[in-house]
Amino acid sequence: MVRLNELRDNPGANKPRMRIGRGIGSGKGKTGGRGGKGQTARSGVAINGFEGGQMPLHMRMPKRGFNVPNAKKWVQIRLDRIQSYIDSGKLDITGVVDAAALIKAGAVRKERDGIRLIGSYGFTAKKVTFRVAYATKGAIAAIEAAGGKVDMPKAEEPKADA
Repeated sequence: MVRLNELRDNPGANKPRMRIGRGIGSGKGKTGGRGGKGQTARSGVAINGFEGGQMPLHMRMPKRGFNVPNAKKWVQIRLDRIQSYIDSGKLDITGVVDAAALIKAGAVRKERDGIRLIGSYGFTAKKVTFRVAYATKGAIAAIEAAGGKVDMPKAEEPKADA
């Protein structure tokens, strides 16, 4: 049976604290384990990433990519997913299918900078007119093959998807 007043650490689990600066014979006298003189011997110094004059690791690594500061945030939706909303009766295709209709159907949450139709398969709905910001060539071909139409008021190829 274990008693709380008899609990002890294992032998050697805790080392006694090293008292620095207590004479040369202690092994941590004189400089107190800080080496010679200079910036790092002083208090309040933190040289993060400094490697003694060698080129630091974060500067040796290659730079990759470029983040466009004002990139368009498109809401992409696949044609087969739109077809599933049409089949379930959530999306009304009698009028023009635009961002408001897709939000009302629950296919997308927000419009952001515009709806972008992607995908080239799984779309069979007849005579659907889409008004979106952008559609891929495959999506346009699939919609027109089914007898529909794509209207892109400001058709511009997005430079970077964010």
